[in-house]
Amino acid sequence: MSNNSFIDGLKPRSEKKALTSPIKQKIFSSGYFSYESGDPLASRSRKRNIGAATEAVVFGEKKATKKLETVNISKKIENVAKEEKESYFEKKNVKTMAATGQRSYERDVLGIEEDDEIIEFDSDDIKKEKKKTKKHKKKFIFRHKILSFIVIPLLIVGLVAYFWGDSIVMKITGGQSGLLDLVRSIVIPGDQRFKTDSNGRTNILVFGTSGYDMKGSEGKGTHSGSQLTDSIMVVSIDQNTRDVAMFSLPRDLKTDTCTNTSKINELYFCNSKKGNEKAGADALRNRVSSMVGLDIQYYVHINWMSLIQIVDALGGITVTLDENIHDDMTKTYIKAGVPTKLNGERALGLARARHGTDYGDFTRGNSQQKILVAMKEKLSSQQISIGWLINMFNILGDNIRTDFTADDISAAAKFVAENGIESIRPVQLYGSQRRLFTTGRINGISYTFPTAGQTNYSAIQRLVKSQLNADPMKAENAKILILNASGVEGAATKEKEELTGAGFTSVSTGNAPAGDYFEKLYVYVVNDKTATREKLETYYGVKILDQSTLPSGVNTKNVDFVIILGVGYSD
Repeated sequence: MSNNSFIDGLKPRSEKKALTSPIKQKIFSSGYFSYESGDPLASRSRKRNIGAATEAVVFGEKKATKKLETVNISKKIENVAKEEKESYFEKKNVKTMAATGQRSYERDVLGIEEDDEIIEFDSDDIKKEKKKTKKHKKKFIFRHKILSFIVIPLLIVGLVAYFWGDSIVMKITGGQSGLLDLVRSIVIPGDQRFKTDSNGRTNILVFGTSGYDMKGSEGKGTHSGSQLTDSIMVVSIDQNTRDVAMFSLPRDLKTDTCTNTSKINELYFCNSKKGNEKAGADALRNRVSSMVGLDIQYYVHINWMSLIQIVDALGGITVTLDENIHDDMTKTYIKAGVPTKLNGERALGLARARHGTDYGDFTRGNSQQKILVAMKEKLSSQQISIGWLINMFNILGDNIRTDFTADDISAAAKFVAENGIESIRPVQLYGSQRRLFTTGRINGISYTFPTAGQTNYSAIQRLVKSQLNADPMKAENAKILILNASGVEGAATKEKEELTGAGFTSVSTGNAPAGDYFEKLYVYVVNDKTATREKLETYYGVKILDQSTLPSGVNTKNVDFVIILGVGYSD
């Protein structure tokens, strides 16, 4: 239908055509032209004026005859609208937008009056708005660089580190303490000390199993043997005197258990079923406590398989054994008195070696003590880095369980930091000079039991008490041999008198073999009795020399230390 035609009466909405131009929008409705400026300031009266002017153009002078003048109506309407628009913009100088034909229809035909402007956006406007919104969102991280690139990443790293550290502390302490407890214990000053027995000593049961993990896995499977305690030790600490003593119990001690074999190494397995770590440890602790006559405050469960990882992380350890070991089962071959460097695999082999030795399982216990002492010495000289600490925490978290709380761990760290652990003295319950245990077979099974009788531990309890409660150096009763090479007659006897007066009780004298002795004196260790060694180093102000450097021809039988007086002694 042409825009230049006019039909009186209401047209159907479908035949109405709204032009997209802001100005050329024309609506024919009941003979009236309705124009809407789209500007909110355009009043209703102004719009009515437009309608009146349009009516005059359409009907002119001939309205009374009601004869429709249709010639050039469109052109006239456009001129009126253009004149009105130019007049309005000159006054207001505002930008307008076209209204829809639907709004004109509602106001002029249906009589709905509303002053709100009608704004129509085309598709290009919407696309531009969306593009602007997306661009704004993309710029957020650049407008908040500190938050996006520093604060948030640090927060994520911090949360990961916290949960990692908390899980490790929780595992080591058996769920008693978390990372926050440990930090609090370290940061807040306090007198953190271990629990002690009636004699002021802290006794710790240390036992080891041999699974690939703390659950006892052996390769792809799990079997009960991996949860047998192949090592059982007691470490006793005096926090005041800094004395640290250690002794081992044989794993084949006969005692009541849940099996017909009835050996002490089964106690943990019998009572820790279904993953009850504490029940198994408490059962073993109580039995050991009754055997040796000590109140034991803590326990430490070590997975011996972790020994490989720990020793390798330390860069290897060096041990000097008291006897030869030639164990084909573990491929361990070490000569007594010779410093031997071990990596993780060889250290584990030594910890298990008991065949081809003089004292079997007793030798294994002594070797395990040597390994722990060597690890302590290597740790004291270790260069510690962040990466190394993270690696060690992972190893410990996977392979150690204790009943320590965060305060106990803090006490241990404080003790080591303030006093060090330079002196760890082994207490021998069995060896060439002391045999409180014996072995035998019962119903075809090999056992170890006290020499005084299968259940008579009185002699063992007396020795433990005397060794732990006496002065450490006196308890060791180290034998010292003084050899004169100074050329001064009676020098060795004179030195013996001075040593005896300083508290060394077992001293003998002799002459040194021929050789060059240009220093004032030389001190050699044969059997490493640590309390005596420390006292000799302090007394003479020298570094103790290893037995391997001892001159040939010196008889070291029943001797723990050798002192040679050189040519400078008389000075």
